[in-house]
Amino acid sequence: MVRYPAVAGQFYPATPTQLAAALDQYLQTSVQKTKAIGIVVPHAGYIYSGAVAGKVYATIHIPNKALVLCPNHTGLGAKAALMDSGSWQLPNGNISIDETMAMALMKECSFLTKDHLAHLREHSLEVQLPFLLRLNPQIQFVPITLSHLKLSECEMLGEAIARVTQNLSEPLLIVASSDMNHYEAHELTLQKDQLAIDAVLEKDPAKLYETVHTNHISMCGIIPTTVMLYAANRLGAKKATLIDHQTSGPVSGDYESVVGYAGIVIE
Repeated sequence: MVRYPAVAGQFYPATPTQLAAALDQYLQTSVQKTKAIGIVVPHAGYIYSGAVAGKVYATIHIPNKALVLCPNHTGLGAKAALMDSGSWQLPNGNISIDETMAMALMKECSFLTKDHLAHLREHSLEVQLPFLLRLNPQIQFVPITLSHLKLSECEMLGEAIARVTQNLSEPLLIVASSDMNHYEAHELTLQKDQLAIDAVLEKDPAKLYETVHTNHISMCGIIPTTVMLYAANRLGAKKATLIDHQTSGPVSGDYESVVGYAGIVIE
């Protein structure tokens, strides 16, 4: 089946020309590219978080395979929903699902469920794909949407991802789609965000999970990020680097109620 764009024209430009111009703007960073195991990237409208996401994507090599983990904002579908076949249509082309990798992941993790409903209207995964496709037109991916998981389930899924990755013949990029703290004042959001960012930079998934819940940090992609960290650690991650950290305040002009955006690379 083809999954058609749900948020083109809302979160990012709907025409190929306008989208290309936006991606050109956000991918301007000229740096030596690194080989990442995983990344944390925001998923708001491009006018708010596109610059942070673009800086992350511009600093890494984009391999031919990606696993994109996102939170479930719609409440639809299974708690760990994997779309196992077909393609996603975007203004800048189509991106196919890697059916072999999807099947392997489902075999390795008992609670992963084949389910397209959770992906039907979810924006947080869709907004990552134009970046990936622009930087590697040959890329294939597996989309997984996650609702709340226990820490033990995050570890199980992360370990399953690592096992599948180790059996691949080529590199895999694990994308954790997440915004940071939501709808509090700019300075408080920066402080709360930093607590979560520090745990990610320490590559400590259990600390991240506990920190976010204990400090009431409304990091919507806590589950995808925790899962990614478990997988990255099993795959031998050596370091984590903060690429950028912003809030929506400078764009919206509203500093009393902002959303935080962080971009992090795990190598």
